[in-house]
Amino acid sequence: MGVREEKVQLVQEISQKLRDSKSTIVTDYRGLTVAEVTELRKQLRDAGVEYKVLKNTMTRRATAEVGLTELDAHLTGPCAIAFSYDDVVAPAKILNDFAKAHKALEIKGGVLEGRIIGFDEVKALAELPSREGLLSMLLSVLQAPMRNFAYAVKQVAEQKEQA
Repeated sequence: MGVREEKVQLVQEISQKLRDSKSTIVTDYRGLTVAEVTELRKQLRDAGVEYKVLKNTMTRRATAEVGLTELDAHLTGPCAIAFSYDDVVAPAKILNDFAKAHKALEIKGGVLEGRIIGFDEVKALAELPSREGLLSMLLSVLQAPMRNFAYAVKQVAEQKEQA
């Protein structure tokens, strides 16, 4: 396979990742040590998030292919991109927490379910509760009416007994 074919294939792979991911976040990793990048990769991988260092020229060709050319503004300098295919919040949360502890990591922006987002939106996304947190909130909301209902039934039963 020639260099041209390899580039075409790479652009197709990046295009597919952009199409398939629920959230994509672009970072500048300059200044992180090899050990720090390895640790970040591990945290992301454990959450099912792919983290790739990609050439901006290839990524720009892919954004043109999938209609996300607004992302190009974030594709400057050395970029590593996190692709999450299941969890929308996980990459934002992991990258945001890592950036707080390692100032060298810069979150630039990304794509959330097909829409371009900036740093502030990535940060807001990172501060959302996790899926488990949302489920426990939902469960407590659902349990409250049941408790109130059980209490009301008990009250009615006690009133009938007294009558």
